[in-house]
Amino acid sequence: MMRFVELIEKKKHAGKLSRQELAYFINGYVAGEIPDYQASALLMAIWLNGMDPEETYELTVAMAASGDQIDLSAIPGRKVDKHSTGGVADTTTLIVAPLVAACGGKVAKMSGRGLGHTGGTLDKLESIPGFRVDIGMNEFVDIVKKCGLSVIGQTGSLVPADKKLYALRDVTGTIDNLSLIASSIMSKKLAAGADAVVLDVKTGSGAFMRDVKDAEALARAMVDIGKRSGRRTVALVTDMSQPLGRAVGNAMEVKEAVEILKGERAGDLLDVSLALAARMVCMAKPEIECEQAEKEVRSALSSGKGLERLACMIEAQRGNPKVLENEGLLPKAAQTVTVKAKTDGFISCIDTREIGICALLLGAGRQKKTDTIDPAVGIWMEKRLGDPVKTGEPLAVFHVNNTGGLEEAKMRFLSAVKTAPGKPRIPALIYREVT
Repeated sequence: MMRFVELIEKKKHAGKLSRQELAYFINGYVAGEIPDYQASALLMAIWLNGMDPEETYELTVAMAASGDQIDLSAIPGRKVDKHSTGGVADTTTLIVAPLVAACGGKVAKMSGRGLGHTGGTLDKLESIPGFRVDIGMNEFVDIVKKCGLSVIGQTGSLVPADKKLYALRDVTGTIDNLSLIASSIMSKKLAAGADAVVLDVKTGSGAFMRDVKDAEALARAMVDIGKRSGRRTVALVTDMSQPLGRAVGNAMEVKEAVEILKGERAGDLLDVSLALAARMVCMAKPEIECEQAEKEVRSALSSGKGLERLACMIEAQRGNPKVLENEGLLPKAAQTVTVKAKTDGFISCIDTREIGICALLLGAGRQKKTDTIDPAVGIWMEKRLGDPVKTGEPLAVFHVNNTGGLEEAKMRFLSAVKTAPGKPRIPALIYREVT
């Protein structure tokens, strides 16, 4: 019989935990048989001494097995999923999933809500009048069969180990460990049942991993887990040194995604979305070359077929598809406030996380799970890195309902967006691909 204190001692001295020991830890903690104080001690030992790739994989598998494991076998073809490590104005799912579906891929995606500066994918979708994310599994499968895609909320019984462990890590200073981050993300991907996964690992001022090397290390750890589990996994390390899109706020981000799918708007959000979609199509259709997948994705965009797939999903999930023709049906803020530049120059630096906090102050995000998001409010970025700007010229437009946090948001925004006399070096949008 195992004694949990022996596992703590072993990892404290940089020992390697076995599959059986990690399963004992996860199963015992989820069942309430291992108390928080002992689990905290092991997490700190892991944080201090690390885990090798095999340990990280076995921890991930044990976590994935702690709850429901979704069976997508009723959906024909290869099912491909996508995950972003999060950022600001990162609306890629609403663009990528319809484009992949239009190319014949099957995207059965379970997403979460935002907790932090901005809303998550579910919050964005729920700004569409009537749209439901609480869909049962049978209906979920039927919608994917019909439309090629569906995005719903994670079931309460999907990877309960991650929910418990993340809450404990949050209060014990053990969030920022590569193995614990990788297992948290990939356990949900394994349990969600897709055949292949494309990961978008962010780096920069608006990302969890601010350093490119750290982001690449996380990407490699997650790709290794995918490979060991028999799932094709690819990661792109992408830039979050500025908001990815122009819109920061739920209904506003839906509007921008729709404009991109209509071919009315270009920019970084479109470019990253095309790169992710091409890799998903290449994995969903292994019989074609990746160059052909890129052509198919661009054709799905220019032909409007991606927009048709989004309309199909919206209608199937009780939303009003007319929002794609009439954006006035989306929630709209009562007033707009323009934030203007104080000096001439070029936009030299954007603290992206601060921009997210500004949107949070306007009501576009939640600090606690019980907070209510206002889907109408947010920020439209008028300027991007390297853009020239004159004193008095608009930097952004705030969409506002409750003015309680407006002044602080304006002050923080002006501190977050810096100008300089010369044009800065613009960081790469996609740093590298990890396969």
